[in-house]
Amino acid sequence: MSEFPSQNEILEATIRGIDHARKGFLHWTNNRLYLSHAPAKMLSIHVAQEIAKIENSPEIFIDASISDILRCSLKNRDSFLDYMKKHAIGEGVFSITLDERFKHENDNDSISRVIISIKNGIRNIKNEYKNEIRKICKMIDSPKDVDSTLSYGTLAFYTDLPMSARKKLNTRMPQIIESFDQIVKEFPNLTSKFQDSGIHQIEDIGEWIIGAYTVQRL
Repeated sequence: MSEFPSQNEILEATIRGIDHARKGFLHWTNNRLYLSHAPAKMLSIHVAQEIAKIENSPEIFIDASISDILRCSLKNRDSFLDYMKKHAIGEGVFSITLDERFKHENDNDSISRVIISIKNGIRNIKNEYKNEIRKICKMIDSPKDVDSTLSYGTLAFYTDLPMSARKKLNTRMPQIIESFDQIVKEFPNLTSKFQDSGIHQIEDIGEWIIGAYTVQRL
């Protein structure tokens, strides 16, 4: 089993991947459309490519189901349905799941370590985004009597705003992050952090930012 990359390596690669998607989409559209017009799956592919460049890169899966992730992270692999019911987690997918890389003996010995949700165009506080943070919290916040290999979960995103926007990113982003923080506070065993690319100005056009909001155990 190879050494799993550090959280910092993963998050830097995630932000770098979204930035590569931004540059590529701008070139594809001849400088007419910015990344917020692209499908989120494009961001996922670029993030996966950047994570794959890390030394001792993990196994990378796109759109893995919640049930599969829990099955591959809980010590008792048959308890994932009970876990979903107990924590009110519905079926769905995460944009990217990172597993331990090793020589597998069968189709049921994967070990999931990290979940990444990728959203495009986060500009306002919406239930969609808050629900995603709450879902990540429920996945990471395993009770003490439940062993889980999930280390942390991240909501990574890109957004841009035109110059005409009344509320700029330096006002919007703290409000969005604060709304996420309030959700994490509902889970006493969890903490969070936020890192970003910084706000970049596009002359005569607007501004953009890439962010990664990470939830982990205390």
